[in-house]
Amino acid sequence: MTTTAADDQLTILDRCDACGAQAYVRVVLPYGELLFCGHHANAHLEKLAAAAICVHDERSRIASDGQAQGAGEA
Repeated sequence: MTTTAADDQLTILDRCDACGAQAYVRVVLPYGELLFCGHHANAHLEKLAAAAICVHDERSRIASDGQAQGAGEA
């Protein structure tokens, strides 16, 4: 398994295949790819990692995205 570079950064339009929330993890498998939110990545990534061709993990953005969204609120 490899981790991909930032060229394929996930956007707000990428949605979790399990629940529809914003995706922060892409798992590329021999038969396709899966997108996961942070919660579902935490739940499934360990099992999928063995079969994955690569994993693109942007969960580190979750805290910074939340701060940026809440920054202008009073």
